[in-house]
Amino acid sequence: MADAALDADLVAFVRQAKDRQEILDCLHRYTRGVDRHDKALMLSAYHPDAIDQHGVAEAQAEEFCDWAIGWHGEFQTKHHHVIANHTVEIDGDTAHAETYYIFWGENREGPPSLCFGRYIDRLEKREGRWAIAHRVCLNEKIGHFLDADLPEAWAKAAASTGPSTRDRSDLSYVRPLMDGKLRES
Repeated sequence: MADAALDADLVAFVRQAKDRQEILDCLHRYTRGVDRHDKALMLSAYHPDAIDQHGVAEAQAEEFCDWAIGWHGEFQTKHHHVIANHTVEIDGDTAHAETYYIFWGENREGPPSLCFGRYIDRLEKREGRWAIAHRVCLNEKIGHFLDADLPEAWAKAAASTGPSTRDRSDLSYVRPLMDGKLRES
């Protein structure tokens, strides 16, 4: 009897570990896709009806990918999106993830950009495939021009997905993360 329970627990663990790895693979497709200007790869991280709220841009998946690749191509010569700390809560075919990011970009004009923040994602497993259904990019620190102040319009747009808080009122605790207007700051 104990062996049967262990087997069921092991199967459940392996299933959850597989889901977690597929979710992390999805997030890596996003970062590699945007950094390589590979729209198909970047788009594969999203469901077609997904919404991405980055503060400076908000759109459905395909339009957002076009904007991001276009913006980086126009204003930067190279860039890196790095993801770090990652937590995910899986409930059936829905998952909520919080993933820390670091962004560095070599700007065509002026000093490089260095930004820090978190991706707050609702992912869904549809037809056996995990992908982002809704993303909010919480920008913690934006050193758009490291030795100068951010342009006011850029700073306001980047802050529009916040505020970031150090308690359970933080956006990363909102369940479910839904499309629409973010809470007032």
